Amino acid sequence: MPNTQRSIDARAAFHAAVVTTAARLAPGHGIPEQRHLALLAEAPPPPLPRVWTDTAALTLAAVLVSRARRDALSEGLSLIDRYFVDTRLTREATLSDDARAHLLAAAGEYCCAIGWPQVGAQYGAEALLFADTDPVRYRAHAVLALGHALNGEYESSENDRAAAQALFTDNAWPDDEIDYLVLLAESLVAAAWKQPERLAAVSTILHETRPDDPYWDYSARAIDVMRGLVERDYSGALAANWQLSYGSRRHRSHRMIRDFLTCIRSDILVARGEYTEALATLFSGQTPPGHGICFPMQRSVALLLLGRDRELLAETEACVADETDHCLRTLTPTLLRRAIAFARIGSARRAAQSMEAALLLISRTGGSITPFIMLPLGETLALFDEVVSARPELGPLVTGIRDFLPSVAAPSLNPAEAIGLTPTERELAVLLSSDRNLADIARERGVSLNTVKSQVRSIYAKLGVSGRAEAVGELLKRTF
Repeated sequence: MPNTQRSIDARAAFHAAVVTTAARLAPGHGIPEQRHLALLAEAPPPPLPRVWTDTAALTLAAVLVSRARRDALSEGLSLIDRYFVDTRLTREATLSDDARAHLLAAAGEYCCAIGWPQVGAQYGAEALLFADTDPVRYRAHAVLALGHALNGEYESSENDRAAAQALFTDNAWPDDEIDYLVLLAESLVAAAWKQPERLAAVSTILHETRPDDPYWDYSARAIDVMRGLVERDYSGALAANWQLSYGSRRHRSHRMIRDFLTCIRSDILVARGEYTEALATLFSGQTPPGHGICFPMQRSVALLLLGRDRELLAETEACVADETDHCLRTLTPTLLRRAIAFARIGSARRAAQSMEAALLLISRTGGSITPFIMLPLGETLALFDEVVSARPELGPLVTGIRDFLPSVAAPSLNPAEAIGLTPTERELAVLLSSDRNLADIARERGVSLNTVKSQVRSIYAKLGVSGRAEAVGELLKRTF
């Protein structure tokens, strides 16, 4: 950069932003300034140093956090891969422990922001290993709390959040220096455990602690929408969701929160029985590589309730094929829905395996009601019985789930409604099992042969079959 006065001023502004932001990443020294975060978020990533020093590490930490907090995430995980391999720096380092911990925590926060919580938690754990002071320990626990919550490891998240809160209280840090990640983690746990009062409390803290921060305000309003879903105020929550999703506030918000709002909107539509509309809402959703937000999982519940079982299995095949890199929070409901879909198409062994895997995950990561919301009650209970007969140690877990399952299960539908057939298609479906050909059916119904063919193709598509014999078989399986 030429040594003009403008370039000198720009370097000075960048340096001031780095120094101030890095000093304020952990509590005790104030909060980062929005102006500095904006400047650092749009700055090019610092070059890879030949040897890592504290100055280089804190510069990168400030840039990573700024990108996470200002939603500048276009480089995704490639930005992290430029400097790290599995939490290890790719170049020699002469770092103090706290500088290393700051850098690792910043990388963890960035990974959570891009939707890869498993990696975020990994960096958080490494940060905690090197944290030698209470402020940096607090930062590491904050990253861990969010990474674990996003990954569906709710009990671990609660432990890290409690550790962070104890440090915050013991050091009497100012209220406005609470870490956003701690609050977001608590909101995720509260939503998973259906605790509306706790959601309201987190929203209030976000509103009141930093009233001038538009990102905190947007997240607080999104948490209020989640509370509306939990309390079944579907109309109010949907209206607030639309306002956030399409209003001007969305331009100063985090991608993760916007994606959560899209998922909540589809959940509301599913809860109201508007399954096709829910699928339309999710049509353009882009799933991040870590599946912290998983749109195939989100679509699967509507497909299940529409009876489009083969489509559900095809939609989620990549999720289970790549399960080592899949967020556990979104994998569990995927496994549950696939279990029911497999049972419906006659794959009893795979149905039992998928249900068993889901229950084992829940037993090891901490229970949550949310994966069971809108599952068909009878089909779910039948699979429970089969799994427990083979794995008796899952009996106590299943007993606990049975207690609340009726309150969150999908409403009972007749088979035609479950498949999504129109009234005309229902009448035609009955005739498919007869020995009449389509021309005879068309004459009997007083419509053209082309009309009947079109209606039959629609029935086949909804059943996930390609021929009349398969369609009749599917209809019989569903006791139609």
